[in-house]
This record gives sequence, C-alpha cells and structure tokens, in this order.
Amino acid sequence: MSRRQRMALIVLLTASFTLAVDFSILNVALPTIGADVGFAIENLQWIATAFALCSAGFTLLMGRVADLAGRRRMFVIGMALLGAGSLAGGLATTPELLLIARVAQGFATATVVPAALALLLSAFPEGRARDKALGLNGSLMAAGFTTGAILGGLLTDLLSWRWAFLINVPIAVGVLIVAPLVLKESRASSRTKLDIPGAFTVTLGLLALVFGLTSAAEGSWTNPNTLASFAAAGILLVSFVLIERRAAFPLVPLSILARSNVSWGNVAGLLAFATETSLVFLLTLYLQKVLGYTPLAAGLSFAVLGAGTVIGGLIGPKLIARIGNKAAIVVGFVAQGAATLPLVLLSQAPGSIWLLLVATFVGGVANLVVIVAFMVTATSGLGSDEQGLATGLTTMSQQVGITLGTPVMSAVFTAVVVGSGAPLAESVLSGVSAAIWVNGGLCIAAAIAIALFLRRR
Repeated sequence: MSRRQRMALIVLLTASFTLAVDFSILNVALPTIGADVGFAIENLQWIATAFALCSAGFTLLMGRVADLAGRRRMFVIGMALLGAGSLAGGLATTPELLLIARVAQGFATATVVPAALALLLSAFPEGRARDKALGLNGSLMAAGFTTGAILGGLLTDLLSWRWAFLINVPIAVGVLIVAPLVLKESRASSRTKLDIPGAFTVTLGLLALVFGLTSAAEGSWTNPNTLASFAAAGILLVSFVLIERRAAFPLVPLSILARSNVSWGNVAGLLAFATETSLVFLLTLYLQKVLGYTPLAAGLSFAVLGAGTVIGGLIGPKLIARIGNKAAIVVGFVAQGAATLPLVLLSQAPGSIWLLLVATFVGGVANLVVIVAFMVTATSGLGSDEQGLATGLTTMSQQVGITLGTPVMSAVFTAVVVGSGAPLAESVLSGVSAAIWVNGGLCIAAAIAIALFLRRR
C-alpha cells in the first residue's frame, strides 16, 4: 500500500469501527439512562430501536445518493452528523432529545458506511490489497459490536453513560480534519438520476420490516403491530420491485441482483451477522441470569470473541487467496456452527465459562472469515457506477442481519421460558439452549445453501 492508501484506510476503518460500536454501546446502560433522562421502563427499547430503524432503513438510499453526490462528500456529511448527534445525546436531559440524537446517529451510519466502503473499493483495485482492506474493515466492524458492550459497561461504571455518546465527538472531529486530505472524491461516471419512487418504497419497506422485527422481539410475532408492519413491508417491497422493472434509472437495477455473487453473497452476510450478534444476546442472558454475572463482567467475557473476530479478519484474506471466496464462506459457516452447537452443554456450574470462552473465540474467528468472504464476493466484478449500490446492499445486509437475529432468537427463547414452572435459572438455561440449537443449525444450513447456489465467478 502507498502512504496515501494507508492513511485513507485508517480514516475509513476508524469511522466504520466507531459506528459499529454505537450499535451496542448503550445496551448495558439502558436502565441507568432511563432513570437519569426520564424514560419509562417499557419505552427503553426505543433508544436502540431509533438507531436500528434509521441505520437499516436508509442505507440503500444513501448508498445511491453517495454515487450521485460524491462519496467523499457524503462521508464527510455523515461524520459531521455523527458528531452533532453524539454531542446532543451526551447533553440530553429529556427523552425526546435523546431519541433525536439516536436518530441522527442511525442516519449517520446509513450515510457513512456505504460511502466509506465505496471509497475503500475505489482506493484499492481488486486483488490481495483490497481483500486485506476488506478483511480489516470486516473484523473491526464485527469487533465493534462486541467492543461496544464492553466499553458501554466501563464508561457507565467508571464515568457516566453520557460518555458513551461524547466519546464519538473527538473521533468525528479528527476524521473530519484528516478525511479531505487523504480521500479522493469519487462518484458514478455515467449520467443518472435518483429514482424517487423506488427510494420512497424501499426505504419505507425496510423501515416497516425493521420495526416489525423489533416489535416481535418486544412482544410477540402475533402482535397486531408486528403483523401490520410485516404486511406493510411486504406490500412496499413488492411495489419496489415492480417500480424498478419500469424505472429509467432504477435505484437497484434488478440485473445486479441476478448476479449470483451479489445476491447469495448478501444472503451469506445477512446470516453471518444475524447468527453471531444474536448469540451475544443469548449468552448475555446466560451469563447474567444463570451464572449471576454483572453487566460489566458479562461484557468483559466477550473480549475473547472480539479477539477472535480480529484474528478472523486477518486470516480471511489469506484463506480466500488459497481456496477462493465460495469455499471460504462454506468453511467459515461450518466452523461457526461447529463452535456454536457445543454451547448447548452449558450448565449452571461456574466452570461452564471455559466452554463459553473457547467456543466464542473459535466462532468469532470463523464468523469473520465468512464476513470477509461475503464482502469480497458481493463487491467483486462491478463497475465504478455500481460500487455505491453494491456497498449499500452489503451495509443493508449487515444492519438488517443485526436487527433480524435477536428477535428471531428471542422468540425461540421466549417460547421455551414462558409457562415454564421451573426456577428462573433453569428456565433461562433451557430457553438459551433451544435458541442455540436454532442458531447453530442456521450456520450449517447457510453453508449448505451457499455450497449449492453460489456460482463461482
């Protein structure tokens, strides 16, 4: 890499890691935030939901806007919005202002992540250098989710939950100073227009889908709000496909989804993020409700998972160079499933923590191999005009996967726990074990599907 490429990579990775941390940094602090700002206990989930709705719902649209308006320009605008939203969140004294801050952070994520990925692709031609850059990006984004849980506990216990917001401000300022010096502007080379009807329907459809998933996690899959959201999402997304077939300048040309590497690559990415982030949710319940760990201790227990993701990000490009994208995804999913399924042996014995640490480390390595291979697969063989769109699709897969996994596993967990006459620790352990069977099974099923349907380039 040249000096300019290294500096550009540092700026882009810093931004991506910071935004990944923001997804989970407030989770362990929610009760404290509710008491300080005045949230009712039943409304605390909106602190996380407001972020997820915007980050997943607007990412495809903002990836396309970056193609048209300029990727560096949108990256800078998004980082400025992140800094402003984080400052507002750190100073918030009312629920309304805090939610506005989380909306700003979510919208910043939808703006920055696809622009950053497109800038990374334009800075590195296809080959080992790009694979290594994507590996680092994937490992830091996945590690950011785990780091957020650890950092949130540390900041809340040692300083204040407000620093979970304020820590972003100096990072955003630093990126805004350096980015114009090391990042080259890039945009779509051909003349095009923004597909307003397509943007409207897909954005509202994704918002409805994420809202339905969140509602299912909070209540049930048969809740009227959940069913109405899923119905609206189905209608809007079908309308989006019909609009794209006739649009002169479609937001998502359906031809790109016909490419096996784009469609099945994104399926692999969605399942990779859904399985691993939901496993963190399940194991958090186990550590706190069965083993009696504090939120901070539970967060620190995932440090080995974070280390595994970093190692997986470094191994991923080497494995891809040796066996290819498709084989790396299949091998990664099989290894992740093999590491996840033994977790059904967890018990109330304190010594079970060693099984958890070993399994999550191996699973973290394998998960990142899949994520790196998915990134390389879903963004390869595309022209400069399609890079923003491709990165928008990969970002959407990440955000929807993160949002999708927890409610699905929560539904399995709840189905076992509700109505159980066993003591709390036993019922929680049974629910976690049942959901882990499903989680590991999804990994194996994903490996089989990719092996059968992903065509080699």
